[in-house]
Formats: sequence, structure tokens, C-alpha cells
Amino acid sequence: MKNNLKILRKERKITQEQLAKSMGVTRQTIIAIEQDKYDPTLKLALALSEYFEATVNEIFYMK
Repeated sequence: MKNNLKILRKERKITQEQLAKSMGVTRQTIIAIEQDKYDPTLKLALALSEYFEATVNEIFYMK
């Protein structure tokens, strides 16, 4: 699954560390998601959606 997470994060000038803390995950998790190496759990995807005020489909999409 591809995503726009890095773009959204950079638009808001948020570091990976800041986003990870807000989501209750490690920085490595955010890195892995941004690099398409890890698909987040539904709970994390929904939390990211709420955080960025975007739909899950606006953040994540199929390759």
C-alpha cells in the first residue's frame, strides 16, 4: 500500500519523532510506513486520519 504520509507531515512541518509521539508509536514505525515497508493497523490508520483531518483513502491507497 502506498501513502501520502510524508507529504502531509512535511506540509505541517512535523518531524517523524513528533508524529510518532502523537500516535503512540516509535519513529521507526513512522519511517517504515512512509517507506511503504509497513502497513499500519486499522487503529493507527484511523488515528492518522483524525490527526491530519483527512480520510484514510486520502492518506493510503493501493499501488
